[in-house]
Amino acid sequence: MNPNTPSAFAVPRFRALRHETTLHEFRFELRAWLAANFTADIEAAVQGSGYADADDSFAVKRRWNATLADAGYAAIGWPVEFGGRAAGLQHQLALNEEFAFVGAPGPVNSIGVANIAPAIMQYGTSQQQHQFLWPMLRGDTIWSQGMSEPEAGSDLASLACRAELVGDHFVVNGQKTWNSNGHRADWCQLYVRTNLEAPRHRGISALLVDMGTPGIEARPIRTMAGDTGFSELFFTNVRIPRSALLGEIDQGWSVATNTLSHERAGVASLYLNTRRTFDRLLATATKLNVSGTRAVDSPIARNELMRRYIEVRNLEFIAKRTLGAALQGRAPGAEGSIIKLAWSQASQALSRTAIEILGIEAMSGRWAQELLSSTSLSIAGGTTEVNKNIIGERVLGLPR
Repeated sequence: MNPNTPSAFAVPRFRALRHETTLHEFRFELRAWLAANFTADIEAAVQGSGYADADDSFAVKRRWNATLADAGYAAIGWPVEFGGRAAGLQHQLALNEEFAFVGAPGPVNSIGVANIAPAIMQYGTSQQQHQFLWPMLRGDTIWSQGMSEPEAGSDLASLACRAELVGDHFVVNGQKTWNSNGHRADWCQLYVRTNLEAPRHRGISALLVDMGTPGIEARPIRTMAGDTGFSELFFTNVRIPRSALLGEIDQGWSVATNTLSHERAGVASLYLNTRRTFDRLLATATKLNVSGTRAVDSPIARNELMRRYIEVRNLEFIAKRTLGAALQGRAPGAEGSIIKLAWSQASQALSRTAIEILGIEAMSGRWAQELLSSTSLSIAGGTTEVNKNIIGERVLGLPR
């Protein structure tokens, strides 16, 4: 365990957000807190034109993360005993909207808080829950997720990273790739094959791995956008204690399904940042450029902006339909793939349009970086092809 990790007894207990706390009251409270805490210097550091994953920017986001957690705003949907506020979906959406409005980021462990933590809450032992959840929420420990492999990306059942149980330890050998924050991670939720004889879906286990364990190497991957937000992980005879097992041995597929269901549910709020990006583009297009003209004075540019506006609004309507179903008690389903597909396509189109209508001024800085980064959106979090298959088979009912 990381020596800097706070004790389990240090978890604060915040007031639960029940129905008697109206959305209006909550928004008023949150806006006042953001005005006092999300200061201009923090905004400049986390939204500057430099690489979003740069060490100095990441350090600022990590300090901001601690501020969020200590105030009870890092994950208001979490149970009170783990540092949350037991908030319902409406309050969670209100928080996301207020954060998006001012441009405030959430926790640095975005994958951990949204995906890994719910699996630990459901499948983890009491000791695992108290060891990992609060430090993860506060950003005191950084987490990555070890699913994808060079030959097993979207098809998790094909993973080959092997873990052999020898005595009271698993001996792990293999490779993972496209691990977000992999080179910074203190811990990794690692999926490994523990049974070669079982059907593909039944021989997988989930381990909570200390990344400081001997035999683990993390190699940052520099993308064409210039950032190193992803890494490759290599495991060579790594000894992991059996107590690191999350859930039952050979039952990691159910853990993964739980994790991915939360990921798909979380995409419903993606439209917020997409709308903010569109608003930023529109604001830039209405300003005078170096030649003394405005991009919106061109009918072609106005036509493209309207196309992007329609796509962003469609994404919002699809997302709110899913959120409305969730408010009625329906579990998240395959429609999350529709949102993911619409989000990736709308975001990529926004970046291309920015370059096309803003011209040479957008060929460096934030817009150029976003254009390069957007190319990964049709792969990250589920490829376009896989999402189309899911939509066709599970939403439209088409044959495989």
